[in-house]
Amino acid sequence: MASHREGKTRLNLVRLIRLATAGLAVAAVVKELRTPAQDRQWHGSLGFVPYDLRMPTFARIKERMWNPENVHVISPRVFGVGWTVNIGRVVELVRHPEVAG
Repeated sequence: MASHREGKTRLNLVRLIRLATAGLAVAAVVKELRTPAQDRQWHGSLGFVPYDLRMPTFARIKERMWNPENVHVISPRVFGVGWTVNIGRVVELVRHPEVAG
C-alpha cells in the first residue's frame, strides 16, 4: 500500500505533466497564430514534441493508432500535443515476436 507521501508525490507528478501538456498546447496555438494565415499548417513540432491541431480524420487515426506495418510503437497524437501508442504495431509484435528482432 502506498504511503500518503508517495500518493502526494504521484499526484504532483500528474499535475506537472498536465500543466506541461497544456503549456505546450498553448505554445503550439501561439506558434500557428504567429505564422501568416496562408502558411499555417496546424501541425508540426515544438522542439522534439509533435503537435497536430487539425480535425482528426479516420485515415490519420488509422495511420497513427493502428498501423502494424509501421516500425514505431509510439507515434504523434492524432489530435493534441505529444505521442500515442500504435496499438496495431503492438498487436503485430505480440502475434509475431520474431518481427521485433
